[in-house]
Amino acid sequence: MKKIWMLVLITLLGVETYAQQKVRPVIVIHGGAGTIRKSEMTPEQEKAYTQALEEALKAGYTVLEKGGTSLEAVEKAIQVMEESPLFNAGRGCVLNNQGQPELDASIMNGKTLEAGAVAGVNRIKSPISAAKAVMQQSEHVMLVGKGAEIFAKSKGLEMVSPSYFIVEKRKKQLDKVKKKEKENKDKNTKSQWEDTNPDRKYGTVGCVALDQYGNLAAGTSTGGMMNKRYGRVGDAPIIGAGTYADNNGCGISATGHGEYFIRSAVAFRINALVQMKGLSVEEAAQQTIDFVGKLGGIGGVIVLDAKGNITMPFNSEGMYRGYINADKKMEILMYK
Repeated sequence: MKKIWMLVLITLLGVETYAQQKVRPVIVIHGGAGTIRKSEMTPEQEKAYTQALEEALKAGYTVLEKGGTSLEAVEKAIQVMEESPLFNAGRGCVLNNQGQPELDASIMNGKTLEAGAVAGVNRIKSPISAAKAVMQQSEHVMLVGKGAEIFAKSKGLEMVSPSYFIVEKRKKQLDKVKKKEKENKDKNTKSQWEDTNPDRKYGTVGCVALDQYGNLAAGTSTGGMMNKRYGRVGDAPIIGAGTYADNNGCGISATGHGEYFIRSAVAFRINALVQMKGLSVEEAAQQTIDFVGKLGGIGGVIVLDAKGNITMPFNSEGMYRGYINADKKMEILMYK
């Protein structure tokens, strides 16, 4: 009888030990897709982008290693990229037709399907933090413009002047775009945004993370489209288009020509193919990017599931991207 009780005790202890096993954290980021060619990148530029992506990855992964949540890691990694003038998010974002910044962001909790977003803001230093505050401290999912800024200020988020986001490089790019647009108008030539944009980078930033508790989170932050008009909002702050996370499927952050990503419900489409059709993240993401491409859309996605599987497909010439996987291997990539 004593032996039987000993076996029962050992079995129970084994079950408890198994239950206490922690998931190995994983983090994936992107810094935008577009015309990113090695032939057009100086060694100094390549080094700067590599260092910025590495800094964002390490910042997010450090949160995970210390027992932080995937939400906290996503926020931290994106904040690093928002503060870098290299990316089209936060400081260094592209400018609208009036030469002003208009920022969008969203975040989603894969455990609860809670989500938060802000759009059309230019006084909140960290739009991703504002999106997280909307999710956690309001009854809403999306707040826009002045309302979002009033809310952010009331929650103690750091506020700045719109000039904080504007860098000289973006002003020069806007001048080139408007000059090309005027030339086309004078010639009665119908132009697409891709034709007039000298840089053609869809520079949204994003992150997906898996924490030791087995929970996914995804977030996206952007300055939108260069020379945009009329309060245009792209896919980045729209849950199911630019961002989605579901522990039972996967986490996704997208970057690309937002109109196509909205029409295709890119992030939700990928999750649905994984969760409902049983596709791998690789199959689901590639099928979705192929679908967007057939519509004429350009861009890419980063995708991560609760098992730590990563995929990062795109149909542009390049995409700033990187990851730290479950084995703590870090990789930074830019080109095809």
